[in-house]
Formats: sequence, C-alpha cells, structure tokens
Amino acid sequence: MLRKHMEFRKQQDLDNILAWQPPEIYGANSICGHDREGGPLWYHIAGGLDVKGLFLSASKQDLLRDKFQNCELLLYQCELQTQKLGKKVEKITAIVDLEGLSLRHLWKPGVEFAQEFLSALEANYPEILKHIIIVRSPSLFAVAFNLIKSYMSKETCRKVVILGDNWKQELSKFISPDQLPVEFGGTLTDPDGNPKCITKINHGGEVPKSYHLCKQVRMQYEHTVTVGRGSSQHVENEILFPGCVLRWQFASDGGDIGFGVFLKTKMGERQRAGEMTEVLPSQRYNAHLVPEDGSLACFKAGVYVLRFDNTYSLVHSKHISYTVKVLLPDQTFMEKVEKF
Repeated sequence: MLRKHMEFRKQQDLDNILAWQPPEIYGANSICGHDREGGPLWYHIAGGLDVKGLFLSASKQDLLRDKFQNCELLLYQCELQTQKLGKKVEKITAIVDLEGLSLRHLWKPGVEFAQEFLSALEANYPEILKHIIIVRSPSLFAVAFNLIKSYMSKETCRKVVILGDNWKQELSKFISPDQLPVEFGGTLTDPDGNPKCITKINHGGEVPKSYHLCKQVRMQYEHTVTVGRGSSQHVENEILFPGCVLRWQFASDGGDIGFGVFLKTKMGERQRAGEMTEVLPSQRYNAHLVPEDGSLACFKAGVYVLRFDNTYSLVHSKHISYTVKVLLPDQTFMEKVEKF
C-alpha cells in the first residue's frame, strides 16, 4: 500500500501540487474554520454544482487534480494546527450540504467521477476523515449514496452523520459557532458581511458557456437497436418499489428520434403508447447532433417503458445507441432520512 501510494504521489506530482494554480472555474477551495478538536473543516455544497458544465470546461484529470490539491491543503492545515495547538491534529471534518440535490446530479459521468475520486481517497488518504456530516438531505440522497457507498470502506461509512431538521443546533455539537458561517448556524461572515462566506467556500453555480472547451462529453453505450421507418421500439424496466431512479443516455444515427417514458397498465403484454400512462411526454430529440441524457424519479412500482418513436418517419430508419440504469436507494439511509 505504501509503495502504491508513493507511486501515486509521483504520478500526481503531489509534492508540488500546492503551487499548482487550478482554472478559475473551480473557485474557492472550501476550507473554512476548525472543529472543536482543532481539525480543519471542508465544505461540499452540492446543490449549486454544475457537474456537466465542469466536465465541458476541464479535463477529468484536472478535476481530480483539484480534489487532490484540496486533500494536500487539508493535510497542510492539519500540520499548522498541530504546531499551533501543541497536539497532534490528523483528521478533518467534511460538511456536505445537499440542499438542491436533484436528478441532474446523478448524471452518469459525474457519478463515475465521484466513484473514482472516492477510490483514490480510500487508497491514499484512508484516515483523513473524522466525520462526514450531511445536512439538508432530500430523499434522493438515499439513491445517490447507494451509487457511491461500495467505493467507501465500512470505516468511512460509519463516519457519515446525517443531521435532521434541527441541523444547525446539532452542528454546534461538533463545531463551535465562531468557526461556522452564519449560513450554517454560526457567526462567521465574509469581510463584506456575506453570511455564506463565499470567499472561502465554493457554492458553485452554472459554468458560463465561455469556459466550455467542448460541446459534449463523449459517452459509451451498452446497447444498440434499429428503429425501423414508421415504427417504435420499447425498452422495459421493472421498478420493484417507489424511490428508485430511472436514468438513461442515448444517441441516434440517421436523424432525430422521438422519446418518451410510459408506465404499463397491464403486465405481461405489449401495449401501445395510448394504452399506457404517459409519465414523460414524448417529443422529438436531435440526438443525432447532441446525445441526450435524463432521469426520472419513480414514485410508483411497475414496468416503465422507454419508447423510441420513429413512427413519423416513413423513409428513414434510425440506429439508437443507449444505456439505461435503475438506481436503487440505500434502504438504511432511506430509513434515517424518513425519521427526520
């Protein structure tokens, strides 16, 4: 493990990474204040994160490098606190604000990036975390957590703390109010009085198109199908219980393609679109120019049908490349969230 870590440090040039200047789209490093034992605080504000905009504006390697720089900054802050307090400070507390978490944050390349970073974090910074404190978590968090928990060790999972409606009061048990921004129940502000401390904490926001380096992110698809002229193709996915998320990506070759999502009213037989319940209205997409992706929160159990519609084209067949996934919620965390 040590040899692999030394090779990792060499590959990422971690000895010099603190001098690296990341692109300005990354904003502040989100390190602000200390917990009651003197450990640094690191914030992740999920709601305002423009995942797709970041991927269009930077390479995945640079995005990872930005995260590794944060890790090294946190270790450096631990060293400074050790010297200042005269005791060993080795762990940090992460505060994850999930207000505004939505289906767009479950975009497949973004989730895969989070999985890759967590794998690297476990392999190279295994004991850096003291607590991962979750605040303002919606029910969708159960699905998001289920996507990444297998990339976290059991020890790390045990460090996850979910706070309920009185999260500001609960947060003060871990962190003194004079070390917390006003936004999080403390007394810290920016020099201009901003309660969110945006000069230290990156609250995200949409990445301006002027920063985009490419028009689309290259996708890999798991299935292909040909939709004949004047016909349609159905892809069925069974949802066993409410709370799951249906996620899809597709591209077409040969022209645009209609797409919609329906819920079957009769099991065991093929139904026409008019015989099913329309969940996502069908419309035509220029997926031959720009690949499409989307997701749907399934509030009912049943068989959901993704319908590729080419009935309007009497001349051209369409070749569709697609990936469909059913994302399951983590039951343990779903129960914890429901308590609040």
